[in-house]
Amino acid sequence: MSTLTAQQTADRLGVKLATVYAYVSRGVLRRAPGSELHASVFRADEVEQLARRGRPRRASRPFLFEVEIETRLTEVRDGIVRYRGHDASALARTHTFEQVATLMWTGSLPASSPVWTAPDFARPPISHGGLPDRLRLAVVTAGMDDPLRADLRPAAVASCGASLVASLVEALPIVGDARTPRLALPGNDVEGRDGRVSLRDTVAGRLWTRLTASRPRPEHVALLNAALVLLVDHDLASSTFAARIAASTRADPYSVVTAGLGVVAGPLHGGASRAAWAMFDAAAGPAGVSGALEDVLRMYGGRYPGFGHFLHTSGDPRGAALLAMLRDVLGRTRAITTVEAVLNAAQRRSTIQPNVDAAIAALAFATGMPADAGEAIFTIARTVGWLAHAREEYEQAPVRFRPRARYLRDPTP
Repeated sequence: MSTLTAQQTADRLGVKLATVYAYVSRGVLRRAPGSELHASVFRADEVEQLARRGRPRRASRPFLFEVEIETRLTEVRDGIVRYRGHDASALARTHTFEQVATLMWTGSLPASSPVWTAPDFARPPISHGGLPDRLRLAVVTAGMDDPLRADLRPAAVASCGASLVASLVEALPIVGDARTPRLALPGNDVEGRDGRVSLRDTVAGRLWTRLTASRPRPEHVALLNAALVLLVDHDLASSTFAARIAASTRADPYSVVTAGLGVVAGPLHGGASRAAWAMFDAAAGPAGVSGALEDVLRMYGGRYPGFGHFLHTSGDPRGAALLAMLRDVLGRTRAITTVEAVLNAAQRRSTIQPNVDAAIAALAFATGMPADAGEAIFTIARTVGWLAHAREEYEQAPVRFRPRARYLRDPTP
């Protein structure tokens, strides 16, 4: 197999070296098998094919600024999201959120699910404000109470992550049935156990009682567990890049998460599911499906919230996986019928597919969760990913991100 170095590839394509790496991050060009982390090579035939086809067009996102960061955490390629080589959609059906977090933090997938508990000094639930605001405040207060927050060793970061996620859940007041049935969740059929764990022993189980008053049935909690798994990480999303920049300055884990929280609060990132939830809710009311879709088109500049993704032009595999599980578990309830009607009507008008934001909005809407539940689920899940990236970034040279600005003079009046 004939190969080219990164510089030879750039020369053949007539682009800068940074553009070659941008092509890799977008899935346009693949490294040849066996490439070393810092010595990428590319198949000559694939480079030639790309050269003859011309540069990838980027008209759909003309102002996209791309940065490539080498990572061993998450790969988005060929319509599949993989965490350290494991298909995330498969993990969502077979393992708990805690197991997947351990995989991301340590590189090893444990046989059974660890139990995460909040520290003894965890403060009482925050009962005012929206769910995202309560979580942001909980991160700050948890950091204030941790005397070891500056410990950046890998094991310390993992321990901090488990404690912080548990504290985030505990920061939300219980609104549902807090009794403790034993749930058959994935990832626990080991050493003769029956695969059943207490509601109190899982993040998904405890979080359920804080997001909805619905009785925590095992299959429903498994849906929430799947949503958490699917949202753990996704390439170098905006909030993840912010978290890595913070980690590069050697900010402590709580500050890293705070950096991610600032970005994830945007309505085009972690808050995107809220608009999709509102669309489903409107469709269930007097406006009906047509009225709801007409309204969101006006409000969101001719696009449907929760549809499309620039990394997944053929459909978001995370959204597809969670929507399939919703259909299997919830069946033909009135809420699911409404969701299906909205998704089908939108797809008749457009070729784009629903993404994971639509899926978590559908989960929240169909199980009686509030409009901001999707953002809360996203925040708790992505905390794991941010800390995994922070742990990886702590091993790199510090303060390595320093883009340069090009000053533009104001036009003369």
